[in-house]
Amino acid sequence: MTPPRPVDCWLTDMDGVLVHEENAIPGAAEFLRALVDSGRRFLVLTNNSIYTPRDLRARLRASGIDVPEKAIWTSALATAQFLDDQRPHGSAFVVGEAGLTTALYEVGYTMTERDPDYVVLGETRTYSFEAITKAIRLVEGGARFIATNPDVSGPSQQGTLPATGSVAALISAATGRQPYYIGKPNPLMMRSALNRIDAHSESTVMVGDRMDTDVISGLEAGLRTVLVLSGSTSRDQVDTFPYQPTRVVDSIADLVPLVGELRPLAGPAA
Repeated sequence: MTPPRPVDCWLTDMDGVLVHEENAIPGAAEFLRALVDSGRRFLVLTNNSIYTPRDLRARLRASGIDVPEKAIWTSALATAQFLDDQRPHGSAFVVGEAGLTTALYEVGYTMTERDPDYVVLGETRTYSFEAITKAIRLVEGGARFIATNPDVSGPSQQGTLPATGSVAALISAATGRQPYYIGKPNPLMMRSALNRIDAHSESTVMVGDRMDTDVISGLEAGLRTVLVLSGSTSRDQVDTFPYQPTRVVDSIADLVPLVGELRPLAGPAA
């Protein structure tokens, strides 16, 4: 029997894998500690574009998980990198919050309502009818339409919240223009994460709790995938998808021993 290929790098989703709301999932801190202790490169990924990596680090620390800012990769950062690659020092009208506007500022983008190159839509807790109307008119006027992720809803303590995909659908219905989505399940998000830590798809694993975003984007980027059952996708739903993860486990705690088992046998720590 062929032994499993070694793993140099790990990518992991955040919500549903490491945390539920503000509470750490058992085993999350131990998993991240095992990655650090074994010298594995890793990134924590999230489609949420509201928060900066500094904000997210503070949120994770409050739950008992310590992740460096540089190890957090958001759809806002991936969006900023994509736009910088496509049209350096461009301009954008942004519907979103600090996580998105900060990422765009840091790559040299100008925020403007006057003939922007792009309309960029991200998550916000205070969607403004005025801002959405402005976005519609700018897209009609020729601005290219970008959205940080296609998630149509998100959880909160009070119940379901509309997310980027829902508002994007509203703008698309009004303009007849579909956005280009950057975040998962677009494998672009995975490839940008791989590039950030100088990882190779053949030796990287993606861990997630959703078949329709985490697993499919990892698979399409050429990664091995692990589905944890601590979040959105339940065990009885897995077989309903036309693609399957490499492995299914109950929670992140089950992966702690795998970090050591799958590490390269020789060579310097990556």
